[in-house]
Amino acid sequence: MRGPDKQATARARSLRQVDNDAEARLWSELRNRRLNGFKFVRQLAIVPYFADFACRERMLVVEVDGSQHAGSPYDRRRDDFMRSEGWAIVRIWNMDVLNDMPAVLETLVAILEGRLTETVDCRDLRYFPAGSGQ
Repeated sequence: MRGPDKQATARARSLRQVDNDAEARLWSELRNRRLNGFKFVRQLAIVPYFADFACRERMLVVEVDGSQHAGSPYDRRRDDFMRSEGWAIVRIWNMDVLNDMPAVLETLVAILEGRLTETVDCRDLRYFPAGSGQ
């Protein structure tokens, strides 16, 4: 896996400037190793895509989604690509971040600590372990 090029780095920087409310709230919980010591970064380039948040140590991508992402073929292709690159993907709804942060953080900790290892694909949470896609 090669590092991002200058164009990808510039794009990631611009994406970090336009966080929505849910992304900003979650970032405040993830930054500076606040979540059980795990280091997260924002808008990591996994070329040609960008992850909202990523923990490189555990190869976990966290996406904070609004309703426009429900059933998105683009997101499915994107997830499949990232999984083929060795990343696990968790998709969490904006409203859950805004209204039930403790449950969101507990879910992330369960994934990071290896307590949640199976695929979850339901209305309010989507988690796909790393692999070749579905």
